[in-house]
Amino acid sequence: TRNGRIGSTPIRALLKAAKAAFFFIMFYVYILYSAKLNRYYTGSCESIVARLQRHNLGTVTPTRSGKPWELKYFEDYHTRQEALNRELQIKKMKSRAYFEKLISQRGID
Repeated sequence: TRNGRIGSTPIRALLKAAKAAFFFIMFYVYILYSAKLNRYYTGSCESIVARLQRHNLGTVTPTRSGKPWELKYFEDYHTRQEALNRELQIKKMKSRAYFEKLISQRGID
């Protein structure tokens, strides 16, 4: 680097852009539904599309027998820890009625 530049871009501008990009990384809590099993599954991830694909390919052991899974609900968070905390909160409810209430309030259908 010369004079705080990389090529023609000031390092400060690169750091600012990297910091802005950081805030676009989101983490998700999701609820899936299997019509085959008539069951819901809750999880968290960084990419809902990729995670749903893994569930439906059968590479996620707990959901393998319920393929195909449908995404019914999700919430987004800025940090992985926030998403994990919310996932645990939802799972502790152990209530189909709670899942269905969340879905009916803000579901994806």
